[in-house]
Amino acid sequence: MILRLRRACAVLVLILTAAAPSAAQAPLDDPDLDVNLAQPDFTLVALPTTLRVPRHKSAFRVTHRFTRPLGDGSFGDLAGDLFGLDSGAQIGMEYRYGIMRGTQVGIHRTSDRTIEFFSQHELKAQSSSFPFTIDALATVDGTNNFRDSYSPGLGAVISRTIGEHAAFYVQPVWVNNTNRLPSEVVDDNDTVLIGIGTRLRIRPTVYLAIEGAPRVAGYDPGSAQIGVGLEKRSGGHTFQLTFTNGFGTTIGQLARGARNRADWHFGFSISRKFY
Repeated sequence: MILRLRRACAVLVLILTAAAPSAAQAPLDDPDLDVNLAQPDFTLVALPTTLRVPRHKSAFRVTHRFTRPLGDGSFGDLAGDLFGLDSGAQIGMEYRYGIMRGTQVGIHRTSDRTIEFFSQHELKAQSSSFPFTIDALATVDGTNNFRDSYSPGLGAVISRTIGEHAAFYVQPVWVNNTNRLPSEVVDDNDTVLIGIGTRLRIRPTVYLAIEGAPRVAGYDPGSAQIGVGLEKRSGGHTFQLTFTNGFGTTIGQLARGARNRADWHFGFSISRKFY
């Protein structure tokens, strides 16, 4: 019995050592596995980027948007509430997967019981002969755990990276069924938004992300959602502190906007790449 156990352990060691070189060489085989220093994550604050998920790899993200406005009450009240951390929060959980080279799919669920399914496919990559990366984007939100109101969206994510130091984005998106009132009593039931944003690398592993999602046509209540994020990259993790005037983290929620421009909320996001 002991001899058989020793032989089994020896075979296991041989298998692991034989597999190790191919794993170590994986980044050379697939450049998507390398860190993109100008574009380290798949989102800015809420808007998507054009970072590709490597084929058959995945990533996970958690978002917190605390509901207490930072300007509500005195500074002492705010400090006593730990700057909003003691208040409620809208929480989101996201998982995305690379099904093939340049194509990713995912699901994002928020604590108000909204579920978003999304897919993104790279149409054209930035190169020496072409100045932009262009992705096609398709999403659909469903409220009440994807059983009630559905809001499909179609659009594009256009990016331009500047070396290892900055990335800029423009994202025209059409979203249907953004007005939750009965369709027979409203004139507009869809929204066209143009997301704009940038991520600046201010230290080797520290970034500043800024974005806005103004609505340019259709249903546009309240104000456009704006977000600012200060983030730290550490290996496969990204930690981001956020300041936003709304809670939206899906395309459908961004299309419905924020309540106003005066109330800002503290939050954070944590993402993890599984590669």
